[in-house]
Amino acid sequence: MTSSTLNVARPRITLEAPAAPLPSPVDPGPADAAPETPHVQAEQFSILYGEAMAVREISMVIPDRQVTAIIGPSGCGKSTFLRAINRMNDLIPCCHTTGRLLFDGQDIHSPQIDVISLRKRVGMVFQKPNPFPKSVFDNVAYGPRLFGIRNIRTLTEIVERSLSRAALWDEVKDRLAQNALGLSGGQQQRLCIARALAVEPDVLLMDEPTSALDPKSTARIEDLIAELRGDYTIVIVTHNMQQAARVSDFTAFLYEGVLIEFGQTRKLFTNPHNKQTEDYITGRFG
Repeated sequence: MTSSTLNVARPRITLEAPAAPLPSPVDPGPADAAPETPHVQAEQFSILYGEAMAVREISMVIPDRQVTAIIGPSGCGKSTFLRAINRMNDLIPCCHTTGRLLFDGQDIHSPQIDVISLRKRVGMVFQKPNPFPKSVFDNVAYGPRLFGIRNIRTLTEIVERSLSRAALWDEVKDRLAQNALGLSGGQQQRLCIARALAVEPDVLLMDEPTSALDPKSTARIEDLIAELRGDYTIVIVTHNMQQAARVSDFTAFLYEGVLIEFGQTRKLFTNPHNKQTEDYITGRFG
């Protein structure tokens, strides 16, 4: 079957002139310089649950088309920050923000933002695989259908392409009509990745995508992340520092809601600038 390009109009989020890219809190030097027009950047960005501050005044540029890992002990604000990038925290009534979190230079928490359009461009994969109780085909076709694609040939091409990109096509090509809940845990997680890729996002968020999987399935997801690098901006939250070292180009270390250090993964793990970072990655706490 031949592939075709997904022809879905990608709404432009337009409010004001794009802000200038922000430097990383720790200047990593010319070799680590972020792209000039990043999709995602935070400017003194804080997240509060009522009066409790979960993320405190983060300023960070997330490099495009590379993998950024967010590490830190439990409760440090990693997942809270990740969910803010596609406004999943909107579902929590007491959650509010200060500062700015920018997507293509526009404040995504502005009331003028179309959240549906934002979430089309910023896909998310959760810690626990969450396929819909539908067929494998319908899971992947769900997003394109939501955005108006009805032609069965086009949908079939999108499903095959997305499952292939998620390294799942060969395993399920004869099971497309079967319920996705019958897949193994690792297959379900790759199906969720295929579902996110089907609407051609710019950014893919992964919240501990392998924590519920066995080592073999974990390795396949990590291999998949490596294959997707260069085509998508990927942000992954992980408790596993070895995983962060294996899969990411850049790493951000959060502690008690504060961004302690951010830079190229190789340098951060071998020569951290901050003593707290060194203590965490060497296992002295956390």
